[in-house]
Amino acid sequence: MDVTASLAAQNYVATRPATKAQPSETAGAALSDFAQSFAATMQKGEATSQAAMTGGADAHALVEALAQTKLAIETAVTVRDKVVEAYQEILRMPV
Repeated sequence: MDVTASLAAQNYVATRPATKAQPSETAGAALSDFAQSFAATMQKGEATSQAAMTGGADAHALVEALAQTKLAIETAVTVRDKVVEAYQEILRMPV
């Protein structure tokens, strides 16, 4: 057996537990965490934009908050599309 193959196998065994799925995380808990994070991002973006309009925040903070809000909305839309797609696929299954 080659030394590099042995090292690769050892590294694989060492990192395998890090990639294992966590059974304690349920889909409902993950969705709840996602929704809370989404709401917090939206509130932070709104607060920053209001502060920028009144002169309490600089333009850089506003642009950063808007970029984070845009990313959060795009992620939410993508998740929604995947859920709808999965639901439609389930409806197409023969009974």
